[in-house]
Amino acid sequence: MPQSAEPRIVSEPASDLGAIVAELAGLRAVSQRRRYRGRPLPDLPSREAVAGLVDGLVSALYPRHFGPAGLSEDGLDIYVADTIEQALTRLQREVGRELHLADLDGAAKPGEIEQQALTITTDFAHGLPRIRALLDSDIRAAFDGDPAAKSLDEVVFCYPGVAAMIRHRIAHQLYVLGVPMLARIVAEIAHAQTGIDIHPGATIGESFFIDHGTGVVIGETARIGKRVRLYQAVTLGAKRFETNEHGRIVKGGDRHPIIEDDVVIYAGATVLGRVTIGQGSQVGGGVWLTRSVPPGTVVTQAKPVADSFENGGGI
Repeated sequence: MPQSAEPRIVSEPASDLGAIVAELAGLRAVSQRRRYRGRPLPDLPSREAVAGLVDGLVSALYPRHFGPAGLSEDGLDIYVADTIEQALTRLQREVGRELHLADLDGAAKPGEIEQQALTITTDFAHGLPRIRALLDSDIRAAFDGDPAAKSLDEVVFCYPGVAAMIRHRIAHQLYVLGVPMLARIVAEIAHAQTGIDIHPGATIGESFFIDHGTGVVIGETARIGKRVRLYQAVTLGAKRFETNEHGRIVKGGDRHPIIEDDVVIYAGATVLGRVTIGQGSQVGGGVWLTRSVPPGTVVTQAKPVADSFENGGGI
């Protein structure tokens, strides 16, 4: 059989490429002038760096699960200290970048942003024990709430809801401390890894369990109490977005649900708006809910009505 012809190498259209690059540069310049108001271009936070430091923090919080294999008991504290130190060094740099980016008018005094970045990073570090304590309650809730769970270690290693919450607890701390972009980067990394979308602004109490998890969405201003359980494809979202006189969306404002303690929301339920689901309530699968319900309420879909007719009586 005849040999197939070698692929023909096409020369690069250098003149066309130059024109494309020039046009992209012009568009970029217009965008940057509008965004940065003529200031020198600030360094942007690095998504890669944030992902790396979060991995470090996760392994420092649970070193026996996510640290290096074969880590001895005697070496745990040394490993944790070294890992946290490296993560905090990188975090301080990324915090500084976000703060410089937010200083649109260049009003910060020399050294002020660097000092603020140090303060935020230090406060974040002091919050790590509380993050670990909350996560331990989440892990226990997952183990206690799922008959398929064989051990706490399995829950830590394998459950996407736990993986999402480890990163949410980190992201929420960053959000509270005033670096929302870094917090959002952490949240979107978790979203990509688990299919669970939790805005870092959402406040979530202890012993929170997301079972299965795929498709769960929790909005920025959601407030979730203690011992709450959600199943897959639950949405805690906004019912509508307020607009100003120019028709533009008004930023901020409480627009997501309040879920009180001991609530269970089953698969596919959608709860929209600043409504309150009272303590101990249950929201059934597939329910669409836009009103508050008192404590102890069971909300289910309307039952289908079956009627029979004869001789065309139902027409």
